[in-house]
Amino acid sequence: MTNPPVRQLALGDLAHELAQTRRILERVPADRFTWKPHDKSYSLGGLAEHVARLPFFALIIATRDELDFMKGLGLERKEPKTTDDLLTAFDEGVAKLTAAIDGVDDARMTATFTMRRGDHVILAAPRFAALRSMGISHLIHHRGQLSVYLREVGVPVPGMYGPSADER
Repeated sequence: MTNPPVRQLALGDLAHELAQTRRILERVPADRFTWKPHDKSYSLGGLAEHVARLPFFALIIATRDELDFMKGLGLERKEPKTTDDLLTAFDEGVAKLTAAIDGVDDARMTATFTMRRGDHVILAAPRFAALRSMGISHLIHHRGQLSVYLREVGVPVPGMYGPSADER
């Protein structure tokens, strides 16, 4: 019996989480992009953009050995003006991320990925752990915030792991 690849063990739910995230992004109303629940909070559009671009962040983890925030992410950014813009950015990131992860073998998946800000190391962990934490858990966290924002502006929220109160 052969062991499953590390990426399957660590990221087996990635496709599900990405699909659920797209369902949330589909409901973000462009006419409410500027709405904020609090002065210190992201705007609805800003949070949705962050969620839509998180697959690109995970792509960096999958394809690089290190990320230094002092040097920037090296990603082109276009501010979304419509919900379709959000979905296009998300879909592009998902396609690139899933293709990259499919090509990562166990040796690379267990090699150390380092995230830093100059000399300050934020994270040094096996790539699969960094992907799990910053690629999936980070995405789920902000997707949860986005679902609350949607509820606050009167948009029905889809269920992520079963029906939501809006779907019953």
